[in-house]
Amino acid sequence: MTNLTDQEVVDRLTSFRQYIHDGQRVPHKPLLVLLALGHLEREGTSAISWSLAEQQLADLISEFGPPSRTGRPQSAAYPFTRLRRDGIWTLDRDVPDDNLGPLRDSDVTGRLGSELEAALRERPSLISAAARRLVEAQFPMTVAPDVLSAVGLDPEYTLGLTSDVTDQALRRRRSSAWRQAVLDAWDRQCAFCGYDGQLGGAIVGIEAAHVRWFNLGGPDVPDNGLALCALHHKLLDRGALGLDVGYRIQVSNAFSARTDTGKVVYELHGRELRARPGTALPKPEYVHWHTTQVFKGLALTA
Repeated sequence: MTNLTDQEVVDRLTSFRQYIHDGQRVPHKPLLVLLALGHLEREGTSAISWSLAEQQLADLISEFGPPSRTGRPQSAAYPFTRLRRDGIWTLDRDVPDDNLGPLRDSDVTGRLGSELEAALRERPSLISAAARRLVEAQFPMTVAPDVLSAVGLDPEYTLGLTSDVTDQALRRRRSSAWRQAVLDAWDRQCAFCGYDGQLGGAIVGIEAAHVRWFNLGGPDVPDNGLALCALHHKLLDRGALGLDVGYRIQVSNAFSARTDTGKVVYELHGRELRARPGTALPKPEYVHWHTTQVFKGLALTA
């Protein structure tokens, strides 16, 4: 038995320090915690050897983290060594921060703190509670299920979970009027492809998308929103689509498709947003945030 309450367990797993530089989002530590939670749920232990974590964590950072400013893969050693400073992660050997050599030479193993792991074993629902809070704080809901699947957690169960422990984390509430205002401003059709499907007079598959993610400081204002079909909303939030300073749609060179249907996305590249009179285009600072924090790789060449 542990003396930690449910709230204390979830708070400790989700309240660690995150590196911030020039507004750059750094979800590296949250991704490591999520990886450990998924491992604990599947294997009964959160222990992860560096030989396993190096590639798995690097892949998660590459797929769900911000684009690399150097063009080189971002090292998994940063979260693997530095998370121990937050009191929730331990290594079985004392190695320097960020140093790959000692991690590889000794195949160091990391794991959640013993008290935390014991509490999670006693109360397995806290694994999902902590995972839900982490993904809701770090990613939009278009991306959260993909993150959870990638770390081996069930998105449907985790995101469907409701409890006082998780709900207390949702301090910022979305504007109930913002979604409809954005859809109306863009004539209830996708700003990228023009799709405007309806069923019995109700729109189907058109969503209000934040350019700067809501959970990372993006406000519910008209010039931070676009009406997009569900596919293009997802591709925007995953960094496959973006905008340039001239409000032309950009397709990432990291995106690929094999079929004619998939290749239709390529045809969006260079297309200019055409808003109706009076509709606010996304504010340049929000477009810049998306370009530097979300958009993957370089844009396709014309």
